Amino acid sequence: MTIFVTGGAGYIGTHVILQLIEQGYDVVAADNFANSKPEAIARVKALCGYDFPFYEMDVRDCNRLSDIFTAHHIECVIHLAGLKAVGESISKPLEYYTNNLDSTIEILSAMKRYGIRKFIFSSSATVYSGENDMPLTEDSHTGSCANPYGWSKFMCEQIISDFTHANNGFSAVLLRYFNPIGAHESGKIGEDPQDIPNNLMPFIAQTTVGRLPFLNIYGNDYNTSDGTGVRDYIHVTDLAAGHVSAIKHLDTHDGIGIYNLGTGVGVSVLELVSAFEDASGVGIKKKIAARRPGDLAICYTSTTKAKIELGWEAKKSIRDCCIDTWRWQKNNPHGYET
Repeated sequence: MTIFVTGGAGYIGTHVILQLIEQGYDVVAADNFANSKPEAIARVKALCGYDFPFYEMDVRDCNRLSDIFTAHHIECVIHLAGLKAVGESISKPLEYYTNNLDSTIEILSAMKRYGIRKFIFSSSATVYSGENDMPLTEDSHTGSCANPYGWSKFMCEQIISDFTHANNGFSAVLLRYFNPIGAHESGKIGEDPQDIPNNLMPFIAQTTVGRLPFLNIYGNDYNTSDGTGVRDYIHVTDLAAGHVSAIKHLDTHDGIGIYNLGTGVGVSVLELVSAFEDASGVGIKKKIAARRPGDLAICYTSTTKAKIELGWEAKKSIRDCCIDTWRWQKNNPHGYET
């Protein structure tokens, strides 16, 4: 089976491609390098020993999509491409809605034209309302999103659901990611955010190697064990394995499936910092800052549905995540820039 991976040069895309190739799938990938680097694709090809077809393009280009679907016998699409910075989405809402919704619509339209019936979508826990009890399940209330990024994912999910129900034989899986961290065990690929990081782990790693002077901890007065926010952190290779499980699920199921991908365990900011200090042997300078608007005290998922229906569960520990992230950052202090 040939899989088309959009956003293939990104943090998650590179790890997904490696997992697919290791499992015997053929891969075609695309990325416009808006938040990634060509070096990432070169390293993935070196790691897997497979010079898979790669296209530098914006997946909103319907003509380029038609060229790809004509040239390759694609049977499944994994749609990872999209803008993903929560903070940036607040200041650039139109850019996020245009990019994330239009790319999804163009891909689904192309799939319909070429008779491709299997689709996996990179969604997010940000689609859930902040009023839910924990742990979150796939039936928890969605909407009332805290930012345009979350709303864009929520809207894409609705588009995909409507499209699936309108097209008999079409199958889709929506994967709601929690907080991907870690890196490939080789230390060759990992998270390399452009400009200022948007997630906690890159802040920690970049502070450890001296790229940032200190780590801001936003709030230490939450109703948690140590006063800092609690999140569900999942190793990126476990997350990638979830996509392989989703493909196998699509082989035997029509319609739409929704799955949370997380560990089911909440870890506080200070617990993650401490685990990284242990893994790296380096003390991390930190400062307490004010809470950020919209941040929840606690957010983690139930993993029951993914275990039962996908046969998938996360295997790596927080210590594994920290060791692998440190190996990546230590070997690549400036990311993919040499």
